[in-house]
Amino acid sequence: MWIGLTGQNASGKGEVADVLEARGFERHSLSDAVREEIRSRGREPTREDLIAVANDLRQRYGSSVLAQRVLKNIDPQSHCVIDSIRNPAEVETLRAAGYFRLVHVTAPPRMRFDRIVERRRESDPKTYEEFLDLEAREARGAPHSQNLEQVAQLADRTLSNDGSLEALRHSADALLLDLLRGRPRPGWDQYFMDIARVTAARSNCIKRKVAALIVRDRRIISTGYNGTPRGTKNCNEGGCPRCNSLAPSGTNLADCFCSHGEENAIVQAAYHGVQLTRSTLYTTYAPCLLCAKMIINSGISEVVYNKDYALNEAAFDLFREAGVEVRRLKVE
Repeated sequence: MWIGLTGQNASGKGEVADVLEARGFERHSLSDAVREEIRSRGREPTREDLIAVANDLRQRYGSSVLAQRVLKNIDPQSHCVIDSIRNPAEVETLRAAGYFRLVHVTAPPRMRFDRIVERRRESDPKTYEEFLDLEAREARGAPHSQNLEQVAQLADRTLSNDGSLEALRHSADALLLDLLRGRPRPGWDQYFMDIARVTAARSNCIKRKVAALIVRDRRIISTGYNGTPRGTKNCNEGGCPRCNSLAPSGTNLADCFCSHGEENAIVQAAYHGVQLTRSTLYTTYAPCLLCAKMIINSGISEVVYNKDYALNEAAFDLFREAGVEVRRLKVE
């Protein structure tokens, strides 16, 4: 899970990040990407510089540039907290890249100004009027600049920080538990199809990478991906004359040396003496007629596929006649 933090100056985002870091979350900040840029220009960052350089980077490289730079340092499978999200495009980029939830941390303006005065940073506003002026510029900006108001509207949760530090930590813990417990798990179909799609990456076929896996009682009992037979030259090494001649789709099929993913999954089960009766086959492409006949005769009772294959009408007719259930699971 990735948790993003947004909010106005001194709202308490750093304290919330501290809580998440203490709970094992990796810590990242879009502001760190700006600081690196400022230092690469030979300067030490100030708050005004952070705003100006961040907006300059967005103008030059797009509104999501800071999120893109930080993503390079994030493990997709990790728990992490990402601070200083200030533009809607940054939210969109992070949502598209992983399981992401945005938290808006809030506190009353006067309380936030008092916190700023207490921390005594040289670059902070010195008067309440200067503070409000800076707030207004950060809250509403052009498309390629900071726009905290628009980002706040995209938040999945709001965390109020209008009390003690201890109260904020308790609230952050409660919110974290709620988010972790609410994280959805993929259904069984999605789970097995995702594994099939990863398995397809092992294919040595240069034309199309396809994989299948066979499941019984929610346990994988065989897998297979397309490619040339065991002990022969791989397709991507020139082993298949049809694929390596770049034959048009649907032509010269008799010249293809590559076994299909479904075929290999069934053959692997036979090789290891695994019975396939009443199992389900998950495949990234709908089976061809040859594979359909093998599926029927092996005792597989259900086929779940992701993408359509142009020449599968006869295969589907045969499945219907044999009583094999066929379902499509669309996964992009």
